Amino acid sequence: MAQSVARADRQAARTSARPSDVLLPTLKLLGRPGLHALVIVIGAVLMLPFFWAVSSSLKEAGEVRQIPISWLPAVPQWHNYVDVASGRLFARWYWNSIFLTVVATAGTVISSAFGGYAFARFRFPGKRLLFSLTMATILLPGYVLLIPNYLLYWKLGWLNTYLPLTVPYWFGSAFFIFLFRQFFLTIPHDLDEAARIDGASYPRVLWSIVLPLSGPIFATALIIDGIAQWNSFLRPLIILNQLESFPLAVGIRYLRAGGGESGLPRDHLLMAASILMTLPVIVVYFLGQRYFVRGVAMIGIKG
Repeated sequence: MAQSVARADRQAARTSARPSDVLLPTLKLLGRPGLHALVIVIGAVLMLPFFWAVSSSLKEAGEVRQIPISWLPAVPQWHNYVDVASGRLFARWYWNSIFLTVVATAGTVISSAFGGYAFARFRFPGKRLLFSLTMATILLPGYVLLIPNYLLYWKLGWLNTYLPLTVPYWFGSAFFIFLFRQFFLTIPHDLDEAARIDGASYPRVLWSIVLPLSGPIFATALIIDGIAQWNSFLRPLIILNQLESFPLAVGIRYLRAGGGESGLPRDHLLMAASILMTLPVIVVYFLGQRYFVRGVAMIGIKG
């Protein structure tokens, strides 16, 4: 009896110590206007670095490092963007990034969709083992594979080409295979069976039944992998060694502070280039955010 009472007391102490018991009543006291105000304040704090980058991109060369800090430019220097965009290689770097992002993202999404469809819809010997091995590859850090991959590409003669930055992505990604599998499991199998009874083949079922219902997961995968490919820095830096073939993430490295023939800081140009690089990501996210949120919400833990 005494032991039961002691266990009950310990359980009650643990339960009473939960953060939700303190947080939820506090949030209820704030009400909807208070919650909106809290979210706005948190959003404003998180946006400070971006605001600083935009402000610095419109400053003069020495104004960025001015002490005390000046949050707004004395006179907006809009020509900073013109100077960056009219650079000899900036347009080339921009096109390189677009090309690599489109090809690599398309490969990742298409191949991962096929892999996720196979794991979600087909039954074959060793399916669970193969899926477990596929998921186990997520545990391998990318940095561990840098040297083996570099040696492999060297043996293949792929160094200083776009092949290492595009071809591997057409063999699927374990993370996105998992996402597609989880989403496809939410689609009723009865639809597949009805189509099979009508004589539809598996590719026909995928094309006519599954894909039309999978817009949210495709948008989610496109946004996540597209942003990752657009911002990719380390792999292109290691593979490529010609200035003309760099993507934008590597190219703007040469606009870092202290560069230039005059020896003056170039922080303002670096910030302008960073803003120009960020704009496509912002546009893509806002255009697809509804599908992105819907896709993330519909990816359950079924299976």
